[in-house]
Amino acid sequence: MNFPGIDNLVQPHLAQITPYQAGKPLEELAREMGLTDAIKLASNENPLGPSPLALAAIQDNLHTLHRYPDSHAYYLKEDLSRHLGLSPSQLILGNGSDEILDLLIRALVPLGGEVLSTDHTFLMYSLLTQAVGGVFRFVPLKEMRVDLPGLARAVTAQTRLIFINNPNNPTGTAFLRQEWEEFLASVPPHLTVVLDEAYIDFADDPRVPQSLAYVAEDRLLVGLRTFSKAYGLAGLRIGYGFGPSKLMDYLNRLRLPFNVNRLAQVAARAALTDTLFLERTLKVVRSGRAMICRELERLGLSYLPSQANFILIQVDRPAREVYEAMLKEGVIIRSMEEYGFSHHIRVNVGLPEENQRFVRALTKVLGLKG
Repeated sequence: MNFPGIDNLVQPHLAQITPYQAGKPLEELAREMGLTDAIKLASNENPLGPSPLALAAIQDNLHTLHRYPDSHAYYLKEDLSRHLGLSPSQLILGNGSDEILDLLIRALVPLGGEVLSTDHTFLMYSLLTQAVGGVFRFVPLKEMRVDLPGLARAVTAQTRLIFINNPNNPTGTAFLRQEWEEFLASVPPHLTVVLDEAYIDFADDPRVPQSLAYVAEDRLLVGLRTFSKAYGLAGLRIGYGFGPSKLMDYLNRLRLPFNVNRLAQVAARAALTDTLFLERTLKVVRSGRAMICRELERLGLSYLPSQANFILIQVDRPAREVYEAMLKEGVIIRSMEEYGFSHHIRVNVGLPEENQRFVRALTKVLGLKG
């Protein structure tokens, strides 16, 4: 049934939201394109699949699915507190770290309140801000890196939150420890800074800071991490945040009960102990990243040196055209138009044979000499 007055019933700011366009599942694209051997290098997923220990934990707990999960995730919080060296009261768990972003905005941003971030970054920051009637403002990247001094200068009396992605998605670039510490010293103490570290495990530059070293009860700093990338649990949607206990308490009051399902909890606990899998993941990603970069240089293509598990590549034609041509070759990548890069594509590191196939396909699509 069509409701002719529906536009007058919903909150008016919702009409300004453009829904997030996630990468299509491999199965859907393969069906649409008639592909039989497609590879997906579009969503920054773990090329090795999920942690084997996590898979075993899931199998062992399938018989418990008739029970609700532990709403407070007591055992996972205990494991994380030991892993991170924090109190359980400093932790918040979410159905993906996206949910924690949503909780932070709902808790801290009033109607008309301001959220500050950079352009060319994770799209959910702006979408979630719009959802509560907040104002999203951005500071341009500087030489394709987060401009921390620019963010500090852009703070206004209406600013409630600053979201920073490090390493940044989709550029893969990262800021360094000294500039981070200078930024923290310059930000007003009443302002909450959120450091989104979805890709921090892949950073191999020792100068890249980690939020964990700066979290304190008297500092409004929140670190966000996920089990989706390095641990290969994207399909279970589980992430976590850490910060001052008082702020985490308020977020937990907003959090829906049973937001992290039973299998996600046991899988995450097991994944934390799977050090061999994590080491293998980092080796595969870092070596694959280096191999793709060498090939891009050989082909004369411009790219951004990355501290993440993906690479942003400049192409000489509209990114959407390259994406569609690569699809026909059975290689699924990401066009970066929606991120404000009309002539850039993003590819995540895959298995060695997948990386080689990507290079061959890109060479063919762009008409380059192999």
